[in-house]
Amino acid sequence: MAEFPEGTPCWVDAMFTDVEGAKEFYADVLGWTFGEASSEYGNYTQAYSDGKAVAAIVPPMPGGDAPSQWCLYFASDDAAATAEKIEAAGGKLMMGPMRVGTFGTMVIAQEPSGAVFGVWQPGEHKGFEKLGEAGAYAWAELCTRDPERADPFLERVFPYGSQQMQAGGDCDDPGAAGMDFKIFSVGGADHPVLGRMKMGEEFPPQVPSYVQVYFGVPDCDEAVEKTRARGGQVYFGPMDSPFGRFAAVGDPQGAVFAVIDMAKRSGEMPKFE
Repeated sequence: MAEFPEGTPCWVDAMFTDVEGAKEFYADVLGWTFGEASSEYGNYTQAYSDGKAVAAIVPPMPGGDAPSQWCLYFASDDAAATAEKIEAAGGKLMMGPMRVGTFGTMVIAQEPSGAVFGVWQPGEHKGFEKLGEAGAYAWAELCTRDPERADPFLERVFPYGSQQMQAGGDCDDPGAAGMDFKIFSVGGADHPVLGRMKMGEEFPPQVPSYVQVYFGVPDCDEAVEKTRARGGQVYFGPMDSPFGRFAAVGDPQGAVFAVIDMAKRSGEMPKFE
């Protein structure tokens, strides 16, 4: 059995053409340190915060030209069975199930509206060693223009319950009118694991469905300034919310993510039903 319950985010990684550049950027913006590259597994390199594993980076496979992006992995007790569910629910398998030595078994897939995600069945590598703190994974949201396809897919593949947010906002403003936002939970509504936002007109039409990964930071504004100074992009924010002060940013190689200071919360929590 996985240490992370089935369907819970358990790991995140990204491919970078310039691995050393990525190390410098994330060391500065998120305070990460990095272990030795594992040449046996494509120079896969783990990132650490306070000595605890929080993510990994890796160069592209030979001949690969995929853009840099963060891939969120969901825990599975049986990756092969989850892969079958993905296909049966209308998703697409892009890689795997593939055993990664003694570390575990992985799947890379695409949900029906186009967002890419991973599945991880742990072996020796269990997943995040630190969560919900500065320097670590904090939250994730599936941004999609087609929730009518994405929502039932998620609930067929993983053991999710869900709650719809009452009159909300757009994808970046939980307080604005008209937001279509849903929370997926494992083991009851008190254990949310993933958000789903319907993308509106504020997103350029060429932006595909994607999973937005949030990393905790001790100061959102400082992280934004470091992102700019390192040649990254700031797409939205910083903005205050009931969940923390956050901003959507991108690194110099194009990988988009969000930073959030969860200690700075403002406003009333939205209601779900």
